[in-house]
Amino acid sequence: MRYLHLDKNFTPYENSIRFESFVFNGGEPHIKIQEQVSEPVMITHRINSFNDLGLLLIATDALKRMGVKQIELFIPYFPGARQDRLMISGEPLTVKVYAELINAQGYEKIQVFDPHSEVTTALLDDVEVIENYDLVKQSLTKLSGDIVLISPDGGALKKIYKVSKYLGGIPVMECSKKRNVTTGQLSGFTVYEEDLTGKHGVIVDDICDGGGTFLGLATELKKKGIEQLSLIVSHGIFSKGFEELNQHFDQVFTSNSIRDLEEEKVVQIKL
Repeated sequence: MRYLHLDKNFTPYENSIRFESFVFNGGEPHIKIQEQVSEPVMITHRINSFNDLGLLLIATDALKRMGVKQIELFIPYFPGARQDRLMISGEPLTVKVYAELINAQGYEKIQVFDPHSEVTTALLDDVEVIENYDLVKQSLTKLSGDIVLISPDGGALKKIYKVSKYLGGIPVMECSKKRNVTTGQLSGFTVYEEDLTGKHGVIVDDICDGGGTFLGLATELKKKGIEQLSLIVSHGIFSKGFEELNQHFDQVFTSNSIRDLEEEKVVQIKL
C-alpha cells in the first residue's frame, strides 16, 4: 500500500506519494500527484478547516482518475464530531454533513482516532475506530503515584471504564458538570469523592478546546485534597493556550491529531 499524506507534517506511515498542493487566488485548493500510482492507497489528513476537506475530496478524485481502485482514509480527528445532536432550532447537524461528503467518496475503509461519540461511527460507512488505549497507556508510563482515572462527565465514563479494563483495572472516579445548551456556559462541577488525599488524579477525555471543563474540575478536585493532577486528551485544540492549564495541571498529554505542539508541560505522543 502507498500513502498520500496531505498534511506534510503528519506522516504516520512510510512509502508516501509525492505531490504538490496549493490554493488558487479564488480560494480553491488544488493538487498535482507527481508520480504514477496504481496500487491501493491510504490517504491521511488532519482536517482543521473546510478547505482541508476540499483538498481531501479533490485528492481522492485525482487518485481515481489515475486508476487507483482501492482507497482508504485515516482522519485522526473527525471534524464536526461535537455537533452530533440538535440542541436548539436553527443549528445544523454538522457531523452528518461531513460524514455524507466523506461517504460519497466510496472509501474502502475509514479510520478515525477516538471519535467524540458513537454518532460519528454510526454515520460513517466502513469505519474502523482507533481507541485511545495506547495513548493513555504511554502517558501513564511517564507518571507516578497513587493513580486514579477521572471521568469529567457522564459521557466519558463508559469509555474510561474500557480504558481501565484494558490497563488492568486502574480505579475510576466520576465527576459531572452542567452546561447551558443555549450559551455553552459551564457550571456546577461535582466530584463524587470526599477525600482524595495522596491521589494522583488523571483526567481522561477526547477533546480539549478552551479547557473550561478541566479547569473547573481541577478547582474542585484540589478542594478534595488531590496531590497531583494530570490531563490526557486525545485531541488537543487548546484554543485558549496553556497559561491556565499549566497553573492547574502538573502534566498534559495529547496526540498529534490536530497539530504539532511545543509546550513545556505538554507531552505529545505521535499517532
